[in-house]
Formats: sequence, C-alpha cells, structure tokens
Amino acid sequence: MNTIRLTAAQAMVRWLANQQAEDGTRFIEGIWAIFGHGNVAGLGEALQGARDVFPTWRGHNEQTMAHTAIAYAKASKRRKAMAVTTSIGPGATNVVTAAALAYVNRLPVLIIPGDVFANRAPDPVLQQVEDFADGTVSANDCFRPVSRYFDRITRPEHIITALPRALRVMTDPAECGPVTLAFCQDVQAEAYDYPESFFTPKVWRIRRPEPDQAELAAAVAAIKAAKNPVIVAGGGVIYSGAEAALSAFAAEHGVPVVETQAGKSALAHDEAMNFGPVGVTGASSANIVCEGADLVIGLGTRFQDFTTGSWSLFKNPARKILAINVQAYDAGKHGAISLVADAKVALERLGPALKGVKFSAPDAKLKADWAAAKAAVKAAPAAGNELPTDMQVVGAVQRASGPATIVMGAAGTMPGELHKIWDAAQGGYHMEYGFSCMGYEIAGALGIKMARPDADVVCMVGDGSYMMANSELATAVMMGVPFTVVITDNRGYGCINRLQKHTGGAPFNNLLDDSYHVNPSAIDFVSHAASMGARAVKAGSVAELEAKITAMRGGQVPSVIVIDTDPMPSTAAGGTWWEVGVPEVSTRAEVRAAREKFETAKEKQRLAD
Repeated sequence: MNTIRLTAAQAMVRWLANQQAEDGTRFIEGIWAIFGHGNVAGLGEALQGARDVFPTWRGHNEQTMAHTAIAYAKASKRRKAMAVTTSIGPGATNVVTAAALAYVNRLPVLIIPGDVFANRAPDPVLQQVEDFADGTVSANDCFRPVSRYFDRITRPEHIITALPRALRVMTDPAECGPVTLAFCQDVQAEAYDYPESFFTPKVWRIRRPEPDQAELAAAVAAIKAAKNPVIVAGGGVIYSGAEAALSAFAAEHGVPVVETQAGKSALAHDEAMNFGPVGVTGASSANIVCEGADLVIGLGTRFQDFTTGSWSLFKNPARKILAINVQAYDAGKHGAISLVADAKVALERLGPALKGVKFSAPDAKLKADWAAAKAAVKAAPAAGNELPTDMQVVGAVQRASGPATIVMGAAGTMPGELHKIWDAAQGGYHMEYGFSCMGYEIAGALGIKMARPDADVVCMVGDGSYMMANSELATAVMMGVPFTVVITDNRGYGCINRLQKHTGGAPFNNLLDDSYHVNPSAIDFVSHAASMGARAVKAGSVAELEAKITAMRGGQVPSVIVIDTDPMPSTAAGGTWWEVGVPEVSTRAEVRAAREKFETAKEKQRLAD
C-alpha cells in the first residue's frame, strides 16, 4: 500500500479539497477561520499550504462567519457547504449558537474547533474548561446536542473514519445538519502515514429516497377521499428541487398550495395555485383555505407552530394530515399518514396514481382580495412628516427590485412582514426562521451572495439585529462581495415590544426609550457602516429609499441605506393565533384581559387526529 506522510491537519485539508459535489466542484467550498490557541499552529499551517486549492476566508466573529457558511449552504439548496474552524475556548463556544441554527434548519456546515491536548501533558491549558467529574469533557462538548454528528479527533488516524462519516451526514437529506469534529491541538500537528487512496477524489451524491409502496397507496387513498385538500409547501420542496413538480401537480389536480417561511418562493407569488403564506404570519387567502381543508398535505415541512397557528389553524372536523417528508421523524408528527420520501420523487409517484383526479380550486377572489390588502399596506405614504411603517419600507424595496432579487432576513419585524406581503419570484426569498436568530442577517447576505453571485441580494434588518452582529459587513467589504442592506431604525426591538403589549404587558426593556438609560441612545448607523468601508447613506423618506436602492445597486462593496421607521404598526390583515404563555395572575388589567383571550383561543387547539 502506498502511503504519504502528513500531519493530521494537512491530511484533513487535503481530503476535504478532494470531496466533490455532483456538479464536479468542491462540496466543501472552503473554510472560514479565526485562528487562535488550538488551531493556528496545526490547521493554520495546513490551510496556508493549501490556500491555492482550498480557500480560507477570515471572519470577524466566529458565530457570524458560521452564519455565512450556513446561508451559503441554504442558498445552494444543500448541494454545497462550507467549513468553520476556531480556537479551543470562546472561539469554539461562539459557534454553538450557529450550530443550533443549522441544526434546527437542517442545514450542513462542518465545524472544526480546536480542542485540548489529547496527551493531557500540559493540562489545564489556556481556555480549557475542566469538568471535575469527567476528564474527557472540554468546551466542545457544548456542540453535542446541536450536532447531527459529533466526534473528537484524539489520534491522527481517526480522520480516516471521521471525515467520511461527517460528509455522509452532511449529504444525507434525512440526517442533514451540522457536524462537529473537535480536533485536539497536539493531534493536528502529529504525522501519520496515510494511504494515498484516502485522498482519491469522491463525488457525494444527494440520494432521493423512493416511497414505500404501502405508504404510497395509503397516501393516494387519502388524497382520493378528500374533498378540499391543501398542500403546505416547506423548505424540503426547495432542497429537493421539486418546485416545477409541485407547480405541475397543483395545476393538474387543482390542489391549492400555501407556503411556510422556508417554503416561500418554491412557487412564484403570482402562480394561480399559490394561495400565499400560511399561519401566524400568513395571508388571509392561505389561512381561509387551510381552515376548511379536510386533508392537509405537508410537503417537506416540519409543521412549526408559526405554520400551524400552534395547531389551531386547521379547523375542519374531518381534517386529516398527510405528511410527505424525507425524514421519518417529521412524517410521523401529529398522527399523520406518513409518506417517507424525497419531495420531488413523491410528487412524481403520486401523479400517475391520481390521473384524472381533479379538485375544485378555491375561489380566485381570495387571492385578489389578499393582493389588494398587500398593496394597501405597501403603498407609499402620503406626503407628511410621519415616520413610515415597516410595510411601506418593504413596498419601496419591492418596487426597486426585479426578478433577480433575493430578499432575506432572520428576526424581528421583517420575517413576519416579508412572509406576509413580499411578492417573491420563484427562488427569490431566503428567511432564517427556524431559529429566528438575531445577527444572522448581514452574515447571511454575504453567504447568499457567495453562493448566488448573479443575484441581487437585499438584506432587510432592524436596528436591534444590526447591533447584535454587524462585523461581517467589514468582511464583505474586504472580500469585495456587494449586496444591499436596508436598516430600519425603529429605536429598539419593535417586534417583541408589540408582542409584549399584545399579551397585556407594559412597554418595558425593548424599545430604547423604555429601557434603563442615563444617556439617551443616539447611534449613527450611516457613519458606523461607512467606517467599515460600506457605501452608506440615510434615506429621509420612502421615495428617497426607493431611489437610493436603484442608484446604489451594482457597486463593488455592500451598500447600506438607513431609514427611520415607526415601531408600532404591523400588517393587521391575515395571520392567525399563536400560543404565547400569558400570566394567569397579574395586577395589570391588560394582562388579565389577554389571559381570557388566550384561554378562549387555546380551546381551538387540536393536537392530534
């Protein structure tokens, strides 16, 4: 057997560079790195030596550089991914939040934190977390509950088994998620005679599981027995590449489609059978259809509470659930009829069995009425000195956008408003709403643009989320990756402030002016963004915002446009109930009234068939 002598770190990098996606490019496109104690000497040396064949990018924060990697994978429909490496202590634990985000959203990212010395000779080392009862524990054990696969590399030959296992998980549509390989720092530098065959290029193909024939027959029977079915399209439709198959299936059989946050833009907003966003942040058109549905067909969705209205939305007493999902865990939720299969394959197998089956499509007036409601809240405000609403800002961005635009966001006001009222072209929507992680936005926009360089990426972010994590704006400037950032400054956490008031609470600790302070906050977001190298301006009105988006498009660095907005209004139309725990006892009359409404609404919950 021919061998080659390399350090474990050198071997890992060489192996990763030879793993290919189905299109022949690298599956792991490159690695984000902040070097420190635990990875600079071992992995750092290996990455420097391989810089011409395996790119290394430098972030400014470990969490946000991981967010960039995750957004890249999401924008690549999980067909490609990136890696992240950190030091052994705070650098590693900074990534745990991002790992949880990837875990919840079922997105692949390879996390390679440095770890303590396997030989334990210098223990305790700088940044080491010592467990008094378990000598095998390090800070990296925090990754265990938020990793689909976790391994600790304590010998150089361990990578021969660990690396293939890692990519198997990352490329498995059912198991897909973050992988953590905690890499002991002394082992990174140790040499081993690796078989040359270990570095043979390998293509990782994304499998498309076929349905079980008995499950398929049960699904066909359920659809044939239905009178008013509806398809709830989730992110699995997009990851499967099933958009065209869904469009054809819905049109042929007259089944309306509603879209979750992850599934929005699977169909273009103006397709006849697309009745819009569903659930708490949904359209009246979609939610009315769902209320009367006797068969809810979940296609690639995990039925999050925002989708189901905390399981109060689907009101038909005869309702049944058919869950089509590549992951059996999701397909078996809430007593559903399960069809475990790839979304595209499932539609292709259901189609012939349903030949000639045609349902009466819902009244098209539902879509027309919702379009009118959207247009009203997105319209430019009348002349005056009033602060614009977030909906009016969305309208300005919409009017300045085109077919190549991908609008994105993550937390606060924008996920709800964009889900409700943004008219998405097919593939033109990217929302992180599984973990709803503040600080994902700017890093995510960078990842999307790296995956989709021809797209017009528009990042919608509130001032609170911008303050949470903005440092990768400087990274995007340094790398010459342009996108547009629209910062809506409503002076605080406007979305959660509205929820606080809705549940009877007094405005407290959310908006800046309702928080403890000695000196009033006065942040100059334009100067801040400009100090990192972005092109940054202030828009004094909705009309000015619209003009500046168009004028600033096409630069070589990110463009940032700041606009002041009113934190109070939100789109009243559409939506449905969402369960939030309201205190049973309170001195506030507003809380007691909210509790009464809560108890009334909770009676409508239906947790299983």
